[in-house]
Amino acid sequence: MPCRAVDNGTEFTSRAILKWADENEVPWHYIDPGKPQQNAFIESFNGSLRAELLNEEIFDSLDDARRKLALWRYDYNTVRPHSSLSNQTPQQARRTLEQFKGSAPGARAQDDEAEYPKPTCRLSL
Repeated sequence: MPCRAVDNGTEFTSRAILKWADENEVPWHYIDPGKPQQNAFIESFNGSLRAELLNEEIFDSLDDARRKLALWRYDYNTVRPHSSLSNQTPQQARRTLEQFKGSAPGARAQDDEAEYPKPTCRLSL
Protein backbone atom coordinates (compact mmCIF):
# COMPACT_ATOMS: atom_id res chain seq x y z
CA MET A 1 0.00 0.00 0.00
CA PRO A 2 1.47 3.40 -0.96
CA CYS A 3 2.28 5.77 1.84
CA ARG A 4 2.57 9.54 1.65
CA ALA A 5 4.97 11.45 3.89
CA VAL A 6 4.60 15.21 3.90
CA ASP A 7 5.94 18.19 5.69
CA ASN A 8 3.79 20.41 7.86
CA GLY A 9 3.45 23.27 5.37
CA THR A 10 0.22 25.07 4.72
CA GLU A 11 -0.21 23.29 1.39
CA PHE A 12 -0.97 20.10 3.31
CA THR A 13 -3.54 21.40 5.77
CA SER A 14 -6.43 20.89 3.38
CA ARG A 15 -9.20 18.65 4.60
CA ALA A 16 -9.83 17.67 0.99
CA ILE A 17 -6.46 15.97 0.60
CA LEU A 18 -6.82 14.22 3.95
CA LYS A 19 -10.28 13.03 2.92
CA TRP A 20 -8.90 11.77 -0.42
CA ALA A 21 -6.11 9.88 1.38
CA ASP A 22 -8.64 8.29 3.73
CA GLU A 23 -11.03 7.32 0.92
CA ASN A 24 -8.15 5.80 -1.09
CA GLU A 25 -6.63 4.03 1.93
CA VAL A 26 -3.34 5.92 1.63
CA PRO A 27 -1.59 6.11 5.00
CA TRP A 28 -0.68 9.69 5.84
CA HIS A 29 2.45 10.48 7.85
CA TYR A 30 3.88 13.89 8.67
CA ILE A 31 7.63 14.35 8.75
CA ASP A 32 9.13 16.02 11.80
CA PRO A 33 9.18 19.85 11.58
CA GLY A 34 12.56 21.05 10.35
CA LYS A 35 13.56 17.61 9.04
CA PRO A 36 13.15 17.75 5.23
CA GLN A 37 15.76 14.98 4.91
CA GLN A 38 13.07 12.56 6.10
CA ASN A 39 11.44 13.11 2.72
CA ALA A 40 14.53 14.03 0.71
CA PHE A 41 13.38 12.66 -2.67
CA ILE A 42 10.24 14.77 -2.84
CA GLU A 43 12.01 17.82 -1.41
CA SER A 44 14.58 17.55 -4.21
CA PHE A 45 11.89 16.99 -6.84
CA ASN A 46 9.80 19.93 -5.60
CA GLY A 47 12.89 22.17 -5.69
CA SER A 48 13.64 21.18 -9.29
CA LEU A 49 10.03 21.63 -10.35
CA ARG A 50 9.81 25.06 -8.76
CA ALA A 51 13.19 26.34 -10.02
CA GLU A 52 12.96 24.96 -13.55
CA LEU A 53 9.27 25.31 -14.35
CA LEU A 54 7.09 27.19 -11.89
CA ASN A 55 9.48 30.12 -11.40
CA GLU A 56 10.35 30.30 -15.11
CA GLU A 57 7.03 30.01 -16.92
CA ILE A 58 3.86 32.03 -17.21
CA PHE A 59 0.80 29.87 -17.71
CA ASP A 60 -1.92 31.34 -19.92
CA SER A 61 -4.47 28.65 -19.14
CA LEU A 62 -4.86 25.31 -17.44
CA ASP A 63 -4.22 23.57 -20.77
CA ASP A 64 -1.04 25.62 -21.23
CA ALA A 65 0.12 24.64 -17.73
CA ARG A 66 -0.61 20.97 -18.43
CA ARG A 67 1.32 21.10 -21.72
CA LYS A 68 4.34 22.79 -20.17
CA LEU A 69 4.30 20.41 -17.22
CA ALA A 70 4.13 17.40 -19.58
CA LEU A 71 7.14 18.69 -21.52
CA TRP A 72 9.08 19.35 -18.33
CA ARG A 73 8.17 15.92 -16.95
CA TYR A 74 9.25 14.24 -20.18
CA ASP A 75 12.61 16.02 -20.02
CA TYR A 76 13.03 15.22 -16.31
CA ASN A 77 12.17 11.53 -16.68
CA THR A 78 13.64 10.76 -20.10
CA VAL A 79 16.24 13.21 -21.38
CA ARG A 80 18.07 14.64 -18.39
CA PRO A 81 20.77 12.68 -16.57
CA HIS A 82 20.42 12.58 -12.77
CA SER A 83 23.45 12.62 -10.47
CA SER A 84 21.64 10.23 -8.12
CA LEU A 85 21.53 7.70 -10.98
CA SER A 86 25.27 7.89 -11.80
CA ASN A 87 24.52 10.58 -14.38
CA GLN A 88 22.15 8.34 -16.32
CA THR A 89 18.67 9.27 -17.41
CA PRO A 90 15.91 7.47 -15.49
CA GLN A 91 15.21 5.35 -18.58
CA GLN A 92 18.87 4.35 -18.86
CA ALA A 93 18.97 3.51 -15.15
CA ARG A 94 15.83 1.39 -15.56
CA ARG A 95 17.36 -0.53 -18.46
CA THR A 96 20.51 -1.07 -16.39
CA LEU A 97 18.42 -2.35 -13.49
CA GLU A 98 16.55 -4.74 -15.78
CA GLN A 99 19.86 -6.30 -16.85
CA PHE A 100 20.77 -7.31 -13.31
CA LYS A 101 19.85 -10.87 -12.50
CA GLY A 102 17.60 -11.24 -9.51
CA SER A 103 16.04 -7.81 -9.71
CA ALA A 104 12.58 -7.91 -8.18
CA PRO A 105 9.81 -7.80 -10.82
CA GLY A 106 7.52 -4.85 -10.31
CA ALA A 107 9.98 -3.13 -7.97
CA ARG A 108 10.76 -0.36 -10.42
CA ALA A 109 8.70 2.41 -11.95
CA GLN A 110 6.59 1.40 -14.90
CA ASP A 111 7.60 2.70 -18.32
CA ASP A 112 5.00 5.21 -19.51
CA GLU A 113 6.62 5.89 -22.88
CA ALA A 114 3.35 5.51 -24.79
CA GLU A 115 1.94 8.81 -23.53
CA TYR A 116 5.03 10.82 -24.56
CA PRO A 117 6.28 11.92 -27.97
CA LYS A 118 9.20 10.14 -29.60
CA PRO A 119 12.40 10.60 -27.49
CA THR A 120 14.26 11.89 -30.56
CA CYS A 121 12.00 14.90 -31.01
CA ARG A 122 13.07 18.34 -29.81
CA LEU A 123 11.20 19.76 -26.88
CA SER A 124 10.13 23.35 -26.86
CA LEU A 125 7.84 25.44 -24.74
